[in-house]
Amino acid sequence: MKYLLLFCMVAAGGNLSAQCKTFTIGVKGDTLNCIDVNNMKQGKWVEHIEPLRGEPGYEQEGVYKNSKKDGLWRKYSLQGDILAMENYRFGNKNGRCQYFNLNGLVREESWRAIDPANPYDTINVYDLKDENKIYAKVIRVDASVVKHGEWRYYDPVTGALEKTENYQLGQIYEPNKKVTVIDASAGDSTKTAQADKKVKPKEIAEWEKKNSGKKKIKVRDGRTGY
Repeated sequence: MKYLLLFCMVAAGGNLSAQCKTFTIGVKGDTLNCIDVNNMKQGKWVEHIEPLRGEPGYEQEGVYKNSKKDGLWRKYSLQGDILAMENYRFGNKNGRCQYFNLNGLVREESWRAIDPANPYDTINVYDLKDENKIYAKVIRVDASVVKHGEWRYYDPVTGALEKTENYQLGQIYEPNKKVTVIDASAGDSTKTAQADKKVKPKEIAEWEKKNSGKKKIKVRDGRTGY
């Protein structure tokens, strides 16, 4: 009966267990901690980390794809208290991540994982002459993961919100600021005709108006050679 139960539990793991070189069977009969024939972690994993060099131990659970974390991962203290809920893509943090102490939520982070096969993304660049205009610009992102979105910090005792930060691909920006977005992906067009237009002094404008249509007047301006 014991061996029959074990066989049923292994069968319940589905095709994943058949592709695993080593694995374990969870209490619900699912396949856990699979290492495939290429020595890569696949599927659901539960990991136990012992305390080391003064750092507390913990347990974490989530999904691996080709030895890279993918989707939601949960982290617990060895006493079973939730410590973190993190989202992953390409093996790096992606999206919202939350961190807790015994009193509750203490920090929320937001990340953008960069696809190593296509390391480009779009950022907003502020116009140096007009702070109400920004330009959408495609850039290469060299980092594998960058801060992106809203970060919130809470008082670790009361839980009250203490500070909020907003990031655009690693750079702090103001998301609620009213701006005009201009597509600058095709070449360097960070200048506008209005911004480049020079304002003439009042005296010159009046002189040009007064002499408009008249024969060109030669004006001595201090230069030599005429």
